[in-house]
Amino acid sequence: MLKANSQRLNTMKKEVHIFFTALMFFTRIPCPKWVDHDPTYLQKSSKYFPLIGWIVGLIGAFTFWATQYIFPKEIALLFSMIATVYATGAFHEDGFADVCDGFGGGWTKDKILTIMKDSRLGTYGVIGLISLLGMKFLALNNLPNEIIMITIISGHALSRFIATTLLYTHTYVQDIDKSKVKPSAKNMETYQLLIAGFFGIVPLVLFQNPWVFLAIIPAYLSKVFLGRKFKKWIGGQTGDCAGAVQQLSEVVIYLSLLALWKFI
Repeated sequence: MLKANSQRLNTMKKEVHIFFTALMFFTRIPCPKWVDHDPTYLQKSSKYFPLIGWIVGLIGAFTFWATQYIFPKEIALLFSMIATVYATGAFHEDGFADVCDGFGGGWTKDKILTIMKDSRLGTYGVIGLISLLGMKFLALNNLPNEIIMITIISGHALSRFIATTLLYTHTYVQDIDKSKVKPSAKNMETYQLLIAGFFGIVPLVLFQNPWVFLAIIPAYLSKVFLGRKFKKWIGGQTGDCAGAVQQLSEVVIYLSLLALWKFI
């Protein structure tokens, strides 16, 4: 009995460590000092990506809620977007920009990967980020005020689940020792994907309308679209590719909910 309790306690401690490892890797939120970027825990942390999305989404939603009492809706939304970017250190936005530069300016696998590892931002990356952030702002701004907070939380959680599916379906192609950032997961096991799916989809329940689950379809199709390009040009995915999928699917989720809200 004592041995079983001890094993359960150790398992719980391990899962807490894995979660905090994910939180440290994907955000700038302070974590306990005993948490580090242990490759073993990073490899297992992908199942908690959508849960990290809950946290980031809550930060954005709270910022919008607090600032809308002082400023117009548009400014409150900008504060919300800035808060989420600050919380994550623009981690996924950086990946999206790198993918825009790499696939926009590279015509071979080696050239694409070389451009994506370059810390400098190019024309494709700048245009991509402006378009992405502009579309994100306009989509949220045209939603009714009463669902904006739920939409932000759902968008961040579900888009991170969509990004984890890329880890499940596409192999990691870049040499780890040469990569700009150590990958959080080179691949996923099915049980990890199911856990991630639970955390990613549950926030949609907050809408109390089953039709909103249709937003999952175009969000996943955006991943299929990018996934095919990744497979064709570089043979798989990198961390930047997962970041690009997260950003694109987040915008697609907002646009899908905006379109659905006209009919439900």
